[in-house]
Amino acid sequence: MSFRIGIIGIGGMGSAHAQAIKDGKVKGATLVAVADIDPEKLTIAKEKFGDDLQCFNSAEELFAAKCVDGITIATPHYFHPPLTIAGLAAGYHMLSEKPAGVYTQAVREVNEAADKSDKIYAIMFNQRTNRVHVKLKELIEKGHLGVIKRSNMLITNWYRSQSYYDMGGWRATWAGEGGGVLMNQCPHNLDLWQWFCGMPKRVRAFAHCGKWHDIEVEDDVTAYVEYEDGSTGVFITSTGDSPGTNRLEINGDKAKVVLEDGKLTLYQNQQPEREFIKEYKGGFGSPEVWKIDIPIGRMPNQEHCIVLEAWVDACENDDRTKLIAAGQEGIHSLTLANAMMLSAWTDDWVDLPLDEDLYKKLLDEKVKNSTFVKEVKDIGIADTTGTY
Repeated sequence: MSFRIGIIGIGGMGSAHAQAIKDGKVKGATLVAVADIDPEKLTIAKEKFGDDLQCFNSAEELFAAKCVDGITIATPHYFHPPLTIAGLAAGYHMLSEKPAGVYTQAVREVNEAADKSDKIYAIMFNQRTNRVHVKLKELIEKGHLGVIKRSNMLITNWYRSQSYYDMGGWRATWAGEGGGVLMNQCPHNLDLWQWFCGMPKRVRAFAHCGKWHDIEVEDDVTAYVEYEDGSTGVFITSTGDSPGTNRLEINGDKAKVVLEDGKLTLYQNQQPEREFIKEYKGGFGSPEVWKIDIPIGRMPNQEHCIVLEAWVDACENDDRTKLIAAGQEGIHSLTLANAMMLSAWTDDWVDLPLDEDLYKKLLDEKVKNSTFVKEVKDIGIADTTGTY
């Protein structure tokens, strides 16, 4: 029997998921229903996905219909936590688009609800399925880098024009999206960073709001982090650089690995650096280094489908180990994003665990005191191909 899926939010990403399911790219799944508060989007969905598609004007109507087995959420960010909690309570398996929420307090409530539920909760961290990311994770876990000393992630190829921000009233506002590049574009990158390197103990960040665009939220961020073992990391992102860069460099005592342009290169010390620095007697000198191009293999562009299919498999077999990313893991990348913004707002270091009450208080003040007026320009449902 096919696993019946409903989608809440049938805009850009919701439509992409719907199309993939409709095209048979998610094994064992059938698109049955969609819900959206915009009647026009429901009309378009009906035209695109067939007259047999059940359309609902609200999430509550979809919950009450009992016509699906699992539901994916592709709404603006603030709605991810309450819809997930409501869906679990109504007896549905849930999959949320990133981010898990806007602030960690709300996501912690989701995780508590998921832990108590017998239903399965997943998050769309599709970048964990990218073959090059899988290989990098494997290199780290098998000890090829040795002890990690430093990481640098430069992710400035999230370029966005002003028209992108003008598409929706919720986009790039404190009230509607809860943030900018960290909240919208970078959850995947922040998730990968902590997936590879772990969570730091403290964060110092500088964030510029509306530096490159007519928006009120951050579009340029530089952050420095320190880990419990003494290692450090730098994270730089922007939606205003063209051409941009997507590069991750991780230094260990045995090797350095560089991920850029979809290629993985290992620079391997023939003697671990920590040994060499103590034993070498020649003054100037460094370990002999071998440059190795790591074979990746073919990388099909089906990352979202892989996450959806794994979720369906986990739900049907009641086996959470089949998930690419359990929903509860979404709090990690969000913690990093919240900590960076809190550091920028307070112009100070932020220790982890995060002061969640302070972050929520300052975010609420941003929302309450906002005087930003946004002119929304309707360009229809955007083509998100190649933007994630």
